Amino acid sequence: MGSRTRESNLDAAGRFSLHGKRVLVTGGAGFLGSAVCARLRQCDLAELIVPRRAEYDLTDAEVVRALFEQTHPEVVLNLAAEVGGIGANLASPGRFFYANMAIALHLIEQARRSQVEKFVQLGTVCSYPKFAPVPFSETNLWDGYPEDTNAPYGIAKKASLVMLEAYREQYDFRGVFLMPTNLYGPRDNFDEDSSHVIPALIRKCEVARLTDSPTITCWGTGSASREFLYVDDCAEAIVAATEMYDSPEPVNIAGADGEITIRALAELIADITGFTGEIRWDSSKPDGQPRRAIDGTRACESFAFEPRTCFKEGLRRTVEWFRGQVASEELLAI
Repeated sequence: MGSRTRESNLDAAGRFSLHGKRVLVTGGAGFLGSAVCARLRQCDLAELIVPRRAEYDLTDAEVVRALFEQTHPEVVLNLAAEVGGIGANLASPGRFFYANMAIALHLIEQARRSQVEKFVQLGTVCSYPKFAPVPFSETNLWDGYPEDTNAPYGIAKKASLVMLEAYREQYDFRGVFLMPTNLYGPRDNFDEDSSHVIPALIRKCEVARLTDSPTITCWGTGSASREFLYVDDCAEAIVAATEMYDSPEPVNIAGADGEITIRALAELIADITGFTGEIRWDSSKPDGQPRRAIDGTRACESFAFEPRTCFKEGLRRTVEWFRGQVASEELLAI
């Protein structure tokens, strides 16, 4: 893509315009993807393309090539990923590395070949070094090795950043890399074996409440801390970055209300769900990264993003959604 193509894609304000574009969103039917697609439908696109996993294995280069030949996207947002909590990362480190590396590798290369106008790659806060200074700044990304339990996933994602930087330099490929902090919200994965910490705790508390169980047991010591971003806020940031950001530098997408320890998080979720029993901690299980919170200055300055949903309100909405989707009888039968 040359500079003339780049300039022709900008609106009168000098911003990349999604108006009238054919936009491909991989992972668009998933937790984050469905929220991003909801926002994109407000952008007057020519077409929103959401390939389904059952039909398109994005780890297969030929499948990706066929997808582009069938749909002819002008903009690509790659939200597809193999993800999960600590347990899932420990159980499938090879799969997590391969799938995330292969998906990004094939999509970025095919997007270059197809002369896609803009490519947005979703990274992860798991790419940061285990002991990076808190809050994590984008300048700390290469200062050490990620936390062991999710290193294969984090490194695979970080490799796609290097690929985008190399493609920008050699091919003038317009790709950007976004790193959201831990996400939560309605439509999250509440599976007992693969969910992240918030849906896992909500599920535990709800089952215990419904069965009058006096205790729940949580992984680790509860001393680790995390920062959380409501899924709809993240979707807003991704669309804003697609329109307003054009740099090889990665960008953090920070959460609201700062860090919270996992112990305090469990107590807060217990309060919201109405579970009044004892919370026990299994210290034989890993805590994961000791602290995790990111600096959102670059996103604020580059595309005016700041999270709008306060953490407690987001948790209440998530609990309400879960209760509305899963009947008590169904939850107890699982």
